[in-house]
Amino acid sequence: MSLKYDCVVIGSGNAGSSAALSAIEHGCKRVLVVEKAPVEWAGGNGYFTAGAYRTTHTGLADLLPIVTNVSSEQADKIDMDPYTREDFVGDVMRLSGGRSDPKLVDAVVDNSRDAVRWLADKVKVPFIFSFHRQAYQVGGRQKFWGGLVLSCENGGIGLMESHHKALKEAGVEIWFESPATELLSKDGVITGVVVNRKGHERVEIESPAVILAAGGFEANTEMRKKHLGQEWANAKVRGTPYNTGDGFTLASTLRPKLTPDWSGCHSTAWDFNTSSTAGSRLHTNTYTKSGYPLGLMLNSAGLRFVDEGEDYRNYTYAKFGREILRQPAGYAFQVYDSKVLGMLRKEEYGDGVVRKIFADSIEELAEKLHQEEGLEDTKAFVESISKFNEAVVAHRTENPSLKWDPAVKDGMSTESSRLSLSPPKSNWALPLDEKPFMAVKITCGITFTFGGLAIDPETGNVISEETGKIIEGLFCTGEMVGGLFYGNYPGGSGLTAGTVFGRKAGKAAAKLMKM
Repeated sequence: MSLKYDCVVIGSGNAGSSAALSAIEHGCKRVLVVEKAPVEWAGGNGYFTAGAYRTTHTGLADLLPIVTNVSSEQADKIDMDPYTREDFVGDVMRLSGGRSDPKLVDAVVDNSRDAVRWLADKVKVPFIFSFHRQAYQVGGRQKFWGGLVLSCENGGIGLMESHHKALKEAGVEIWFESPATELLSKDGVITGVVVNRKGHERVEIESPAVILAAGGFEANTEMRKKHLGQEWANAKVRGTPYNTGDGFTLASTLRPKLTPDWSGCHSTAWDFNTSSTAGSRLHTNTYTKSGYPLGLMLNSAGLRFVDEGEDYRNYTYAKFGREILRQPAGYAFQVYDSKVLGMLRKEEYGDGVVRKIFADSIEELAEKLHQEEGLEDTKAFVESISKFNEAVVAHRTENPSLKWDPAVKDGMSTESSRLSLSPPKSNWALPLDEKPFMAVKITCGITFTFGGLAIDPETGNVISEETGKIIEGLFCTGEMVGGLFYGNYPGGSGLTAGTVFGRKAGKAAAKLMKM
C-alpha cells in the first residue's frame, strides 16, 4: 500500500504534537502522526511530566492573562520576579558548564514566550501558576523561586489531552501501534517513510517532510549501558517504555550528525518501590521525590553524598538521580523532621503515595531502616545526622541575623569557623531535631537522555555528518535533539524546547509542500 501526506511526524508526545499542529497552521493539508505505542500509551514522555514550562516573562502581569487558577485577590498576594532572557540563557549555560550550543539555547529562550502564548491560544493548554511546586507561602504571600512559574492543570495528563484534542480538531491522523521502520530518500532528499501499520501491514508513505519526535533511549537498557554506563541498567524508567532509541536507528541510514551529551541524561530522586521498566499512567510524576532541600539524603552506609541545598530544586533535581545511582546498591534515604513535614508536596509524599517510615528518635529511625529498608550502618547514619545538627547550630551561632526562608537562597548552611561538612548543605539547613522523624527510600529514575541529532536551530532540519548541510525534508524535535543539555538542565526547559523546535519544524515542513 502507498499513501501520500504533506508531512509525517514520528511520535505523539508534546514535541511531535507541536510539530504536527504547526505544520497544519502553516499550510499542510494532510498530516500524519505515527506512534509505535498503543493508544493507551499515547502522549510519549510528555504525559508523565508535571507539565512545567520555563519561559521568559516580565513579571506577574505578563503571565496572568494565560493562567486559569488566579483570582484578582490572589494576584495581590503573589511575589514573582521577572525572568529575563539573560536569566534563562544564563541558567542553561551555567548548568551545562558552558557546553550547550549557544545557537540552540538562543532559539529556545528567544521563542519561549511565544511558544507558551501559542500553546494557550491555539492548543488551549490550561496553564496555571505552579503554587504547589514552585512557590512557598512566606509572610502570607506566595513567593515564587527558581525562575519557573508555569505548569498545566493536571500536569502532563492535561497537557497531552489538550494536544490530542487539538490534533483531532485540526484533522491530523494518528496511527497507533505503527512504528516507522525505514526512511525513504532519493539523492539525499527525503521522499517518505515506511510504516509497519498495526504490526503487520507494510505501508509506504510518500511525503516531502518527515519530523522525528520519537524520544530518547532512556527505556532501552542496552543503550543506557552503552552510552551512560553499566550501572544505568539499574535505573528505573520514569515515563513511557516505548522511548527506546528507535528514531536514531531510523535516521542512521542517512548519516545524520550526532551531537552530545550522549553520556548525560535527566534523572531524579524516584520512589524505590516502583516499576523498573515504565512509569505509572495513574500516578505519573508523583513518584518523584523532590523535597530534599528541606531535609537530608543519606546512602545505605549512613552517609550524606550531595549538597541538598546547593541550589533551588529545579536546578539540581535532574542531576541528583545520577548521584543516587552511584551510591552503594543504588539507593538512598530522604530524612525529614516534623518542622517541614507539612511543607512536603502531598502529591509526592501523601498517604498512599509512598511508603513512609516514622520514628520518635533518629536512633529508632535508623533501626527501622536497617530492619525494613536496607540501611547497612545505623551508627554512621545516627552520627551523620548528629554531626549535621551540630554544624547547623555552629553556623547559626556565628550568623544570628540570617533567617530561614525556603523561597530564597538563604545562606543558612552547615559551614562555620568551627565546623565544616563535606558535602556541606549550603542553604535551608535546619537541624533534624523535632519528632516525629520520617524517611522514604529512593533510587534513580531516568526521564530522558541528552544525546541526539544536530539540527539547524532555525528550521529544525537534521544536519548531515558527511556534508555539514541540512538533510532536505528531515527534521527533528524533542528528546532527539542533541547539543542543548549537558549533564544537567533547568526544570521546565525540556517541554519548552520540544514545542519551540516542533513549531519550527512544522513551519519548515509546510514550506516544502508549497515548493
